[in-house]
Amino acid sequence: MEKEAIAKVFMEPESPFTTRSIGFPSLAEGELLVKINFSTICTSDLHTFYGRRQSCSHSVLGHEIIGIIEKMSTEDMFDYYGNQLNIGDRITWTIYAHDPNSINAKKGYPQKSKALYKYGHEQMNDAYQLNGGFASHCHLRKNTTLFKLPKNLSNLEAAPLNCTHATIAGALRLAGELKNKNILVNGVGMLGLSACAMAKEEGAENVWSQDIDPKKASYSLKFGAKKAFIYGESEIHSATDPDGGIDIIIETSGNPEAIEHCLKLLAIGGTLVLVGSVFPQRDLSINGEYLVRNLLSIKGLHNYIPGDLATAINFIKKAHLKYPFESLVGKTFNLQDLDEAFATAQNGGYYRIGILP
Repeated sequence: MEKEAIAKVFMEPESPFTTRSIGFPSLAEGELLVKINFSTICTSDLHTFYGRRQSCSHSVLGHEIIGIIEKMSTEDMFDYYGNQLNIGDRITWTIYAHDPNSINAKKGYPQKSKALYKYGHEQMNDAYQLNGGFASHCHLRKNTTLFKLPKNLSNLEAAPLNCTHATIAGALRLAGELKNKNILVNGVGMLGLSACAMAKEEGAENVWSQDIDPKKASYSLKFGAKKAFIYGESEIHSATDPDGGIDIIIETSGNPEAIEHCLKLLAIGGTLVLVGSVFPQRDLSINGEYLVRNLLSIKGLHNYIPGDLATAINFIKKAHLKYPFESLVGKTFNLQDLDEAFATAQNGGYYRIGILP
């Protein structure tokens, strides 16, 4: 049996990853060691690597991960549903370990609990070095919510579950009832495509999409969008008003100008949910009177609650043959070629790049 793991360590922005051999950790109570099956490069990984946001150096990036349980601290370990976990189970997990006794966790915001530990975002230390997806193994801490993966999901379909799809499940939860509502998804990268399909499956009357890239906008039609608009070119109101206007907008781009534009598209009583604003940006210009008179709501989601990941897994389990999610991982690299993989992801052209450990 292996005694060492291999990790690609992030040192500083745009600096080549460093290959490091790391001895297997001693597991504390409630911890696991997972042998990584597959991981994908998320846009937030690119933000970190290319210096668009501040993050810890000497860390293992990557949080869209699935793996096989290789070692457990005790035999009595269970997943989110109370199912017994065993060595050899293929699992995914929340992108964080949280303190269930913290004030925010008790309020229903475990993703904002004190001393939150986020995989793929933390600095390495003596006790926790295998803390991200771009490695052969990942060391999971206590109070990480675990899920057995359905056998009918491929690695390519399953890897983005604990970030992309769980985040969208959380955004739609905040949006409220979707049945008979008109939904616009602004920005149809990976998050947006997930939002189109999930909103469609949850009973939205109409799902529309909008993007600056005509190819991305067009591709959203394969994921449940009824009509696609080009940002700055297509007239949305004339197309949507006959159907009652736009009730909910899921905004994934994070662009302040796009957010301000979206507010003006909402019908009376509409809700705007922000999920893409996760990098430094200017303040928004919002008119309070306009919000009040039009009964508008703005909500933000950062990360998600464990129940959102459960929703995402159930969604992909049921819908993975209906929508081409597997095709979104456009190219796969071996872990040893991680630098090339990041360069390819940064150049665009693929929704996700996969990494084989």
